[in-house]
Amino acid sequence: MARVTVIGGGFGGLASAARLAKLGHEVTLVERLPTLGGALDSISARGFTWDTGPTTTLLPGVVRDLFRKSGRQLDAELDLVAVDLIREHRFADGSSVRLPGGSRGVQYDAFEELEAGLGDLWCDYVASFADDWDLIRRDYLERPLLPETTSKQVQRLLRSRESVYKRLRKTFRDPRLRQVAAYPFVLGGHDPRNVPAWMGMHAYVEQRFGAWTIPGGMVALRDALAARLETRKVRVLTETTATDVVLREGAVVAVATDSGPVDTDVVVCAIDPRRLPVLARHVARTMPAIPPVVCHLGLDGEIPELTSEVVLHGDAELTVRPGGRAPEGGAAWTVLGRGRLSEDILNAMARQGLDVRRHLVTRIDRSPKEQAEHWAGSPMGVLWQGRSTVTERVGPATPVPGVYAAGAHATPGAGIPFVGLSAALVAEAIGPAR
Repeated sequence: MARVTVIGGGFGGLASAARLAKLGHEVTLVERLPTLGGALDSISARGFTWDTGPTTTLLPGVVRDLFRKSGRQLDAELDLVAVDLIREHRFADGSSVRLPGGSRGVQYDAFEELEAGLGDLWCDYVASFADDWDLIRRDYLERPLLPETTSKQVQRLLRSRESVYKRLRKTFRDPRLRQVAAYPFVLGGHDPRNVPAWMGMHAYVEQRFGAWTIPGGMVALRDALAARLETRKVRVLTETTATDVVLREGAVVAVATDSGPVDTDVVVCAIDPRRLPVLARHVARTMPAIPPVVCHLGLDGEIPELTSEVVLHGDAELTVRPGGRAPEGGAAWTVLGRGRLSEDILNAMARQGLDVRRHLVTRIDRSPKEQAEHWAGSPMGVLWQGRSTVTERVGPATPVPGVYAAGAHATPGAGIPFVGLSAALVAEAIGPAR
């Protein structure tokens, strides 16, 4: 049995700790904040409650596998339900498209409704990633990226210089289709010019698997995992800041914290590795993706009814998520802002056709800097700076023996499904207790 210390209590840390405890290791989790969950959290004011992180996830099988491999099946604890409509895109010319997931046919119909002929264009674009997805899933998402085991096809794909921006300019003359396809990367804080073209498979994943949510908020996922750690007798140290990994003769012996050392044999870094001096020089060429401007709105009265996420495209790209909890007769929206946002976010929404200013009851604004300071890093993970970003991220192993990496800043990247996969890779790399 190894003593494993997981640094960071976000989704990556929770998932890693749960898997490793089930494998028989003695696990300690160290978290700087008083609560677990990282971006899987909520915030409340005047009876309104908003999720502070993601409200949906792709690839539900990742979450199901996590629960199965760490104890009880997911369905015994949480309801993970498909979202009928992933999002609605509203464009500057007044047109819009409502994007469902989980089926080629429904997406074809949605784009045909936008304009005749666009259905085939969109579906052909999505289908072009089917082979890429199969390759990436097998050799990148589900096992470590190693020269001796990674196929030559995947190595060629990852070395490709083509960007999402170039692929979209070549594929679509209609700027609206380019905006829909580039949206996940823009929301994540990336410039499509620096994102590899194969990452366009995000559209394929949405179409094939759909988006999923937990009624009542994704924070329930955090609560279920925290309970799982208690069941697995994971030692949890909150309000404890890890400052570095202590090495002796090249071997891990402890994690240094502001409360004293935690003796350990193995470390899982589930925070931004730049925060640990032992890892910082190995990721010096990476940068964090900056979070968006966030505004949580508590509203009442006769407001527009939004059944799903709405994206307002323009100089400033605004994403409106209506799924918060509110008192009777009210609504809780979260607005994420990207681009040239030179005015108050409510005024920007009104200028783009969604005016709720007179219905405002309360609001909480969080700047990118405030979010990064609160979480001591960016929940958006590592910024795409071209094809080299794939190899400049660490994980599941790191160049420091006995130190592994999971979470948004590790391989394979940010977002619930990919962070969940990073934890699975770490658990496989460490293996069962002996």
